[in-house]
Amino acid sequence: MDKIPMTRNGYSALEVELKHLKSVERPAIIKAIAEAREHGDLSENAEYHSAKEKQSFIEGRVKELEGVISLADVIDTSKLSGTIKFGARVTLVDEDTEEEKTYQIVGEYEAKIEAGLLNIKSPIARALIGKEEGDSVAVRTPGGEKSYEVLSVVFA
Repeated sequence: MDKIPMTRNGYSALEVELKHLKSVERPAIIKAIAEAREHGDLSENAEYHSAKEKQSFIEGRVKELEGVISLADVIDTSKLSGTIKFGARVTLVDEDTEEEKTYQIVGEYEAKIEAGLLNIKSPIARALIGKEEGDSVAVRTPGGEKSYEVLSVVFA
């Protein structure tokens, strides 16, 4: 399997989520299933079925996180420099609206666009790779073509 590029912060966040699922959520759902069992007939027990469904979700997420963590290639972004690449914190200005946005290019498992964490596989990130400060970038998005100017590139 291929390694999954990830920042130190993204890796830490996944570890925290995994630890929470194993030490808090898993014991709580086991207790909820035991309590629901005490209510009798399991075939018509909505609490039991709901708890089993939640347990299935938790176990699936634990397996997914363990798999991602085992394949993680943690990249120290503070040692990088130069053109835009994985880990870069990029400030852009929309050439049409003059709106500024700052993104950090991260791996797909840590991407969260609301928090400015841009998936490296996204159209904007792919268009930015290899560019530098002052470059103009055209990005084909589902909403149409957008043009951005790169204001700054920082590796932290």
